[in-house]
Amino acid sequence: MSGSEIEQLVQLLAKLPGLGPRSARRAALHLLKRRENLLEPLARAIAAAAEKVRACSVCGNLDTRDPCLVCVDPRRDAETICVVENVADLWAIERTASFRGRYHVLGGVLSALDGIGPDDLNVAGLVRRIGEGGIREVILAMGATVDGQTTAHYVTDRLQGAGVTISRLAHGVPVGGELDYLDDGTLTAALKARRPF
Repeated sequence: MSGSEIEQLVQLLAKLPGLGPRSARRAALHLLKRRENLLEPLARAIAAAAEKVRACSVCGNLDTRDPCLVCVDPRRDAETICVVENVADLWAIERTASFRGRYHVLGGVLSALDGIGPDDLNVAGLVRRIGEGGIREVILAMGATVDGQTTAHYVTDRLQGAGVTISRLAHGVPVGGELDYLDDGTLTAALKARRPF
C-alpha cells in the first residue's frame, strides 16, 4: 500500500468502533474501488454532517435543528423524560417506537477508573429542566453495568425532593448489557415493565 492519503484513510477508519487495522484496510479499498458510487457520496455526507449536525441545547440529542425534532414534537409526552447515557442509547430506544416522551442525554456515566465525575455529565441540565416544572416522571435508562447503576443512584439523589416519580428500566436489560446492543423487543419490554427506583 502506498500513498499517504490512503494510509491516512486507513488510520482514520481504524479509529471507528468495530474496525481494526485489517478491516480498515479492506473498507478503504472497498471505498476507493467504488469512488463515484460510495466514496464521494460518503465524503459529501460526512462533510455535511460535520457542518450541520449539533447537540440539542435542551436534551443533548444530535440533530440539524436546535431544539431537536424530538424536543419540538407536540405529539410527545412533555411530562416524561427518559434519561440516557449517550445518543446511541436514545437512538436505540427510538428504534423501538415504544416511548413517546422526551429525552435527556447525560453524556456518559460516572466512572472512577476513567476519571469521569459528576461535573463531566449533564446532570445540572436535567435538574434545571425538572426545576422549570411540568415534568411528572423521570425514567432512568442506564445500562445494567456497575457504572450505569452508580450513575442512576447519583441522579436519583440529585432529584430527591423535586416532586417527580423516578423509575428505571425493568430487569429485562441483562446485567452488564449496553442499551445500544439490545434487540428492540427487549428494550420495549424493559420500558413497559419499568418500576420505581
